[in-house]
Amino acid sequence: MLSIPELHTPRLRLRAQALEDFPAYAAFLASPRAAGMGGPFDRVAAWGQFCHDLAGWALFGHGALMIERRSDGCCLGQVGINHGPLFPEKELGWLLYDGHEGHGYASEAAIALRDWAFRAGGLQTLVSYMAPDNLASQAVARRLGGVLDPQAARSDPQDLAFRYRRAAAGT
Repeated sequence: MLSIPELHTPRLRLRAQALEDFPAYAAFLASPRAAGMGGPFDRVAAWGQFCHDLAGWALFGHGALMIERRSDGCCLGQVGINHGPLFPEKELGWLLYDGHEGHGYASEAAIALRDWAFRAGGLQTLVSYMAPDNLASQAVARRLGGVLDPQAARSDPQDLAFRYRRAAAGT
């Protein structure tokens, strides 16, 4: 049995993926909004990514969690720590489904997972990779205390890399 934490913030529950989460996840990855992640992706590729997000827990001790609003149980998107052959180093990433942007959910979820990774996972640093035109994610990264790191290794040389350090997060 995988050991996947459940994290709570005042408004959110970050929980393990469930099969019922896949249709909304696949729809997001099929949309133009997935362009910054290398998409859009067809259903088969979306399934591979969904499984990758879950497999990270068994392989690395970290992975993805679904972002659920505590007040009504609505699944808003996903936050995760990515690793493996597609990521030069451990990456803190997030995505929100249509209609849930602009409420601070991504920042709230990413702070909770970042702090968990620093505290429970013993990590000293994380990065977030993003397309240069993804201004919303850049704003989230800055709210989390991320600093542009032009020296960070990246799979896509066009991506920006924001770095978070454990000491700066106060954990």
